[in-house]
Amino acid sequence: MNNRSQGKILNRVLIELKTYSFQIIISLICALATVYLTLRIPILTGRAVDCIVAKGEIDYDKLIAVLQQMAVTVAATFFTQWIMNRVNNSITYNVTKSLRDRAFRKLQHMKLSQIDSHPHGDYVSRIVSDADTFADGLLMGFTQFFTGVLTILGTIYFMLMISVKIALIVIIATPASLLLAKFISEKTYKFFGEQAKLRGTETSYIEEMITGKNIVRNMDYEATAIEKFDKMNNSLRDASMKATFYSSTVNPSTRLINNIIYAAVGVFGAILAIGGGITVGGLTSFLSYASTYAKPFNEISGVITEFQNALACAARLFEMIDAEVEVDEGEKAINDIRGEIEFKDVFFSYDKSKKLIEHLNLSVKSGQRIAIVGPTGAGKSTIINLLMRFYDIDNGQILIDGVDIRDIPINDLRQSFGMVLQETWLKNASVKENLRMANPDATDEEIIEAAKATYAHSFIKRMPYGYDTILSSEGGALSQGQMQLLCITRVMLNIPPMLILDEATSSIDTRTEQKIQSAFNKMMKGRTTFIVAHRLSTIREADVILFVKDGSIVEQGSHSELLQKNGFYAKLYQSQSKEESA
Repeated sequence: MNNRSQGKILNRVLIELKTYSFQIIISLICALATVYLTLRIPILTGRAVDCIVAKGEIDYDKLIAVLQQMAVTVAATFFTQWIMNRVNNSITYNVTKSLRDRAFRKLQHMKLSQIDSHPHGDYVSRIVSDADTFADGLLMGFTQFFTGVLTILGTIYFMLMISVKIALIVIIATPASLLLAKFISEKTYKFFGEQAKLRGTETSYIEEMITGKNIVRNMDYEATAIEKFDKMNNSLRDASMKATFYSSTVNPSTRLINNIIYAAVGVFGAILAIGGGITVGGLTSFLSYASTYAKPFNEISGVITEFQNALACAARLFEMIDAEVEVDEGEKAINDIRGEIEFKDVFFSYDKSKKLIEHLNLSVKSGQRIAIVGPTGAGKSTIINLLMRFYDIDNGQILIDGVDIRDIPINDLRQSFGMVLQETWLKNASVKENLRMANPDATDEEIIEAAKATYAHSFIKRMPYGYDTILSSEGGALSQGQMQLLCITRVMLNIPPMLILDEATSSIDTRTEQKIQSAFNKMMKGRTTFIVAHRLSTIREADVILFVKDGSIVEQGSHSELLQKNGFYAKLYQSQSKEESA
């Protein structure tokens, strides 16, 4: 990322901080008080040294008074610094919380095409790791940058008060330290950005391997997985080492320059002290200020390095927050849905350079059961994605009860469909909470009745805590078939006017499938239903069967009509029948 882009990200961060203007003012006041009180201590130390004139010549009364002032100053410094740190922590973690919240909310409304174009683990890395790194850099900026700048200005003021000549030595040599720090920090930003990107890729890969752990072991893929991970890890290590190497050179480089300045102050100050140009106590105070003056440069150089990393992570968070969301311009609410659906000359492709669906025309009457079959990749699930507006069509129209789905509010549209998919999804919660997702007001009796209808009740009761058993998002000890039964039960609790069953029984054994068919028939009665299935025996009773090939409907009719045609459907059905009888 170039300096211009970096500047834009910095402006965005400053805009985020505007909300906390009052707290920032409090922090600045506390930082000013902390620095002033801290810089008072060398003055008091010098006065204490000057109270000791020679052996046996000590002004105890004055020395005790100075020591008392020092004690009060130290206590006051502790108090103002404590307030400053509390305020800084509050600002930092509230800003980070806000960014996390907005990134997660955006994820809920982001276009599916945008989500599918990135590894899912990358989004996890942005919301968790990148937000943490941003918080660390921002906190360092508040805690050390404010006080560092004020300390530099304060020490210059106090050094000028003690000796203008020696102070000029320090001030003239300062730009060398600043230019060196700036040169190195520009290099680090590039590598920290690369580090954040590679960390996201690695997080995604780890998540992928954990999710597919059974397949990985079954395919004896462990060695390949480890080898691929090693390559990613090596790339991340190299980027991290480069970023860390450049950032780690800032402190020793500036420290070297500052030590040279300190030595020059010591030598020149000693010559002045011998000539009576400065007292021993004054020189002691000045040396303390020279050391204090150098320290913030080292800290600020470290802050700049960390802030480069924080900005790189902030850029990834802002990219997510700025992502396109689903366009919802629908204003036509549909009530008393009949379920008449029509596809009019629909065009769509995921990759605009590769054709998929062209001139798709389909008319579905209210209450019909429409089965969609065809080879893998033919566009069966794509039709469902378009109907639900998970993806928007490129051209044409999709109508429900004569209304274009783009004119219907997205939430209304999707709540009109009940979906049971091949890909099961459960959240980290109890069985009961998972089932209530479809109907939060469902009673325990209604949940049990729905579970009995889908034959899920028996295995739920065998679980350690029955309906209160906590499930993981991967289902834990549940089989894929049991997870699918829970998803079917979930839809049974709140059956909308239209249904989509996309390989809804693909993971369920044939005997259980036959048992719950009556529950499905009850669900589908009077409701327009789309059924995507590979197992053709499950769709023989469908009113209309569509055979989809290369994004087009090449055959259409009832089971018996398509068998008589002896076309694609008949050949597929006959081949499956032979496999089942073999």
